[in-house]
Amino acid sequence: MINDRLIDAGGVQIATRDFGGDFGAEPPLLLLHGAGGNLAHMTTLARALRPRHRVVTMDLRGHGRSGDGPWSWDAALGDLAAVCVQLELERPAVVGHSLGGMLAALWGERHPESPGVISLDGNPPPTRPEHLPGLDEEKAAAELARLHAVFDAIQAAAGQVIPADQLPDLVERQQMAARDMGANEKVWVEGFRRNLVHLGGETSIRPSAALTAELRTAMNELDLTPVYAATTCPELVVLPTRDLPEQEPFAELYAAHRRFLVEQAAAVGHLRHLSLADSSHAMVIEQPALLATVITDFLTAAR
Repeated sequence: MINDRLIDAGGVQIATRDFGGDFGAEPPLLLLHGAGGNLAHMTTLARALRPRHRVVTMDLRGHGRSGDGPWSWDAALGDLAAVCVQLELERPAVVGHSLGGMLAALWGERHPESPGVISLDGNPPPTRPEHLPGLDEEKAAAELARLHAVFDAIQAAAGQVIPADQLPDLVERQQMAARDMGANEKVWVEGFRRNLVHLGGETSIRPSAALTAELRTAMNELDLTPVYAATTCPELVVLPTRDLPEQEPFAELYAAHRRFLVEQAAAVGHLRHLSLADSSHAMVIEQPALLATVITDFLTAAR
C-alpha cells in the first residue's frame, strides 16, 4: 500500500510517499527529486525499484506539499534525517536526481555507514571557465554569461501568479510534454499540479522566487570534488551523454561540461561513474527501468 505522510522536521513539514516494496535483504531507498520538481516525478523509478527495495520519496522543502523554510544544505540534510528516523528507514541508500543528487552526495559524505549513494546527474551548473575544458577562456566566459542570462530569466519568472484562464492550457501543455517524452501522463500531470499553490484566490507555482534564488546561490557555490574525496561509503555518479532540447543552443558548453564531470569523477579513485548511453538530464523519465537495474546492481555489488 502506498502511504502519504507529513513528517515534522523541526518547524518544516515534509511530505513523504512510502511506496512500500521489498523489506528483505536489499537496503531501503530514499529517492530525491530535482529543483523545481517534487516526489511525483520519481514515481516511475520508485515503482521500478519496488520489487527489490522498500522505496520512499519526499518533497524537498519549498517544493510540492512540503512546508517553506530557508534553504541550506544543512537544513535539507536535516529534513532527510527526520524522514529516515520517523519512517524507520534504517541505513537507507539515498538516490537523488539533479539537486537531489547533490544532496545524496552530501549525505554520503556525512554517513559513512550508508550502503550507498547514487547521484543521477546531480551536479552544480558550470560557473567558471575551468568547468569547461576544451573551450578557450574567452569563449567559455561568453557562453557562461549567455547561460546565466537564461537562468536569470528563469529565476525572475519563478513563483509568478498564473491567471485562472491560463491554467487549463498549462495542464494541456504538460499532457503534451508527457506524450512527447514517452512519460506516464498521469504521473507527469500530478507532478505539475503538486507544485501549484492556491492562496487568496490566486494560483502560483512552487518553488517561490525567493527559494529559487537561494537554490541557485547554493548550487553555484557547491564544489563536489572535496565531497567525493571525503566520502567513504559506496558512491555512484550517473552522467548524461546528450543534451535536453533547451540545452541544444549551448551544445558546446554542455559538451565541455560533461567532459569536466567525467574528469572530476575519474580523479577520485574510489568513486564509480557511469555515462549512461542515450540519456539526458531527464534520465529519470527517459530510462527508469534501466536506472532501476543500475541502482540495484550497484548496491548489490557494494554489499
